[in-house]
Amino acid sequence: MTAVVLGPQDRSRRAGWWGMLLLIVTEAMIFAALLSSYFFVRANSTSWPQGGIEAPDLGRIAFFTGVLMASSVPLFWAEAAIRHGRVGRLRVGLAVSWLLGAAFVVNQILEFRDLPFGATANAYASLFIVIAGLHGLHLVVGLAMSIVVQLKAALGWFDSERHETVTLFSMYWHFVDGVWIFVFAALYLSVHWR
Repeated sequence: MTAVVLGPQDRSRRAGWWGMLLLIVTEAMIFAALLSSYFFVRANSTSWPQGGIEAPDLGRIAFFTGVLMASSVPLFWAEAAIRHGRVGRLRVGLAVSWLLGAAFVVNQILEFRDLPFGATANAYASLFIVIAGLHGLHLVVGLAMSIVVQLKAALGWFDSERHETVTLFSMYWHFVDGVWIFVFAALYLSVHWR
């Protein structure tokens, strides 16, 4: 049996991938705890949402949920493109994904501005703002990461052999999009279920 010797780049790729996976698992546990708290409080409340707060409107947020989910598509395309050395397609895919994510964040800012309650109104209001706000913060971090990746792409840092930064960013972005499915189902859809 022969030993496999990993070069410096192989070790860094492995460390980067595992680091991102560990971050994703940690963040998933945080969201799972918050969503569990949300459903625990809901199960022990006589009315939901509490305090006569109206259930959030589904129309606009459903549209922007589609926008956010769509932001993963150009990122998949961009990642596939750079594996074949197509830097131009990488840059276009990253830019389109960023614009879709930014549109979602702008909508969330407007939604928070127009909320008829504050974080201290009751447990429902507090959980709603913390969970949706934490997800929004993750999106803002993802948008900042995307800008860094886009700058690196513009400076020629990526090719068919060197593109792990794109892969790691893609892992993070798809995770944040995936988490929104659970947040949307809990905060927006489940409120309408009696």
